[in-house]
Amino acid sequence: MPDVVFSVDQAMSMRDQKAPGHNRWHPDIPPAITVRPGSEIRVECREWTDGQIGNNDSANDVRDVNLNVTHMLSGPIAVEGAEPGDLLVVDILDLGPVPQEVGGIAGQGWGYTGVFAKENGGGFLTDHFPDAYKAIWDFHGQQATSRHLPGVRFTGITHPGLFGTAPSAELLARWN
Repeated sequence: MPDVVFSVDQAMSMRDQKAPGHNRWHPDIPPAITVRPGSEIRVECREWTDGQIGNNDSANDVRDVNLNVTHMLSGPIAVEGAEPGDLLVVDILDLGPVPQEVGGIAGQGWGYTGVFAKENGGGFLTDHFPDAYKAIWDFHGQQATSRHLPGVRFTGITHPGLFGTAPSAELLARWN
């Protein structure tokens, strides 16, 4: 079993964790941990809105989500010996929801599909769907069902979220 190098208490915001999360790749954010090349590690995380979406029948939380604190990331994780400009290869060996927990945060036995309102970020089809919408999905192993879409069952495929590398201070200055 890989070592857990970044642990997350799902009952707490990423900002309040022992090692706080972040939502940008920036050279001034210090690494939370350093790993050796070739290490097999486990990284825990929270869902991208940091718990702003609730397991309820209202889409108001999707409509009103604070986009300034979304895309919460675990880390940063430094790789021993890596230098600015290096290409890093990361092999994802396993990923999934938090099956051992059931609770009020997405990933704790449930997830959601949300459509942003036109007035809060919008999306691809906001001219046709200007309001916020939400469907809650209850996990049953790899299958998911929704009280909002009766009779629909699908096999969910978990995605790894976002991975990236922080730019060097010099590169960031050039971009800016």
